[in-house]
Amino acid sequence: MARGRQHDLHGSAPDKCPLAVLLIDWINDLEFNSGAKLLRRALPAARATAALRRRAKAAGVPVIYCNDNFGRWRSDFRSILEHCLKDGVRGKAIAELLAPDEDDYFVLKPKHSGFHSTTLEVLLAHLGASTLILTGVAGNFCVLFTAHDAYMRDFRIVVPQDCIASENASDDRYALEHMAGTCKAEVLPSAAIDLAALRNAA
Repeated sequence: MARGRQHDLHGSAPDKCPLAVLLIDWINDLEFNSGAKLLRRALPAARATAALRRRAKAAGVPVIYCNDNFGRWRSDFRSILEHCLKDGVRGKAIAELLAPDEDDYFVLKPKHSGFHSTTLEVLLAHLGASTLILTGVAGNFCVLFTAHDAYMRDFRIVVPQDCIASENASDDRYALEHMAGTCKAEVLPSAAIDLAALRNAA
């Protein structure tokens, strides 16, 4: 195919933006022993994340889903989403709130960090992103591990405190304090995030 026609390829990624929003493990069936406990804290955080996501998309900021494959190596992101949207699945309400649009990006991850053995770093380089807004579950595991890897790669990190959830409030406090202190993350309420200012600063 001629290079001049590559822009017509379905799924191509023409966006350029110095800022990106990461949704970490929000598409999750929560069908594990402590899933009901996590759901109680995750649902309000998902609502705040949905509002932030809407603002980001309106501002032209790319949204990237960094989702665990849950050990299902033959699955893809769409099949995981379809599973989580089924009746009777504990995580359905969150999947409905945060179901991706066709123009959103996604990477599947095999472990906690969104960077470990994924294409995330390549995608962010393509976008030209230098600042990341991290949201997701669990705050003290996958969000925290992703923040560590982002910090080691010299990304500026912003964490909206109402857009992460762990099983306990104390776990969230620990994660937020750790990301602020160790990863130099800016921690603030999602409503206080000025997307235009972050883009300009980046």
